Amino acid sequence: MVLHNLFFLVLTCAAYFSLIPLFEKLVADARAREVSIIQQLPHNAGEVKLSQQSYQSAVTRAKLTLFLILGSIYILAVLLLESAIMPLYVYRPLRRMLEADTATQAGDRDREMIPPEEIMGDEIGQIMRSRNETVAALRRQEDELATALRRLEEQDRLVSLGLLSASVAHELNTPLAVLNGSIEKLIETTTDPHTLERLERMKRVAQRLQRISESLVDFSKVRSTRMEPIAIRPLVDEAWGLVAIDEKASRIEFLNAIEPEDRVIGNPDRLIQVFVNLLRNAVNAIEGPSGRIEVNARKQKGRTLITIEDNGRGISADILPDIFDAFVTTRLDARGTGLGLTVAHGIVTQHGGTITASNRPEGGARLEVSLPSAV
Repeated sequence: MVLHNLFFLVLTCAAYFSLIPLFEKLVADARAREVSIIQQLPHNAGEVKLSQQSYQSAVTRAKLTLFLILGSIYILAVLLLESAIMPLYVYRPLRRMLEADTATQAGDRDREMIPPEEIMGDEIGQIMRSRNETVAALRRQEDELATALRRLEEQDRLVSLGLLSASVAHELNTPLAVLNGSIEKLIETTTDPHTLERLERMKRVAQRLQRISESLVDFSKVRSTRMEPIAIRPLVDEAWGLVAIDEKASRIEFLNAIEPEDRVIGNPDRLIQVFVNLLRNAVNAIEGPSGRIEVNARKQKGRTLITIEDNGRGISADILPDIFDAFVTTRLDARGTGLGLTVAHGIVTQHGGTITASNRPEGGARLEVSLPSAV
């Protein structure tokens, strides 16, 4: 503001002192013509003296007039500059950039970008566009870094879980082998059909536990997993059969609405483990004497989406973003360990799928597993 006012003042003074000699020359020429005319007249001494006084007065009036005109032009130019031109084309864009920079420093992404309609086509507009592009590139790099950090944290989490799983599997293998052998011995020593049926069931459960124990090792080392086209509906039914051993499950209405022809690519033993964890969580989330769990499936762009819904209490808003992290649960002091969904997430990821969790608008939770469809 001071600089351009000083510039106009210097320009006005320069114009004033540049025009004064011109005015003086014009007045001098006019006086010379007037003196020449007067000298041709008789008794012209008084007229010449009067002409000299008129000349001085004309010069003074010319300087004063020029001063007033240039001063008025200077004042009008400053007023126009300060009231219209500078606020519109300089102050406002600079103030907008300062506001955007303040928002950037505060991390307010909604206000840190200057809208395109506020960017003019002059040099300041080029600076504003360049700033927007720089901030956008910075935010992209920050997002990529945050994504890489999340992946690194997830890998660290899976490594820790893998070490824990391998330790648990090692401790379980020996007693499970003893239990399985004892059941086989008991089968050989009885002929009662009812007893044999119960022993066979116990043997299947023990073998299932052995396979689960073996699958826990997959979190700590790479093992070849046999993948094949499998029907989903029988897997869900078998998983519910294992969950239904819980007395609470007998009071819950279970509906498997998956079509018999729906098939995915995967390992049946591993996927049963996924559905057991999801169904057990749904059972534990249902409060009261009764409830409902429904399983559906639909196809979408070469993938099959399996949805498990319950009418329980739903997932707390503070837990929902981290629901698949290890040891995240509302039941750590009761029956839960916070590992079920983490294990399910790891298995689904190994199958090239995804798993998401959300709350139903009408109440309860919805977990959706996406797996590659079998052709």
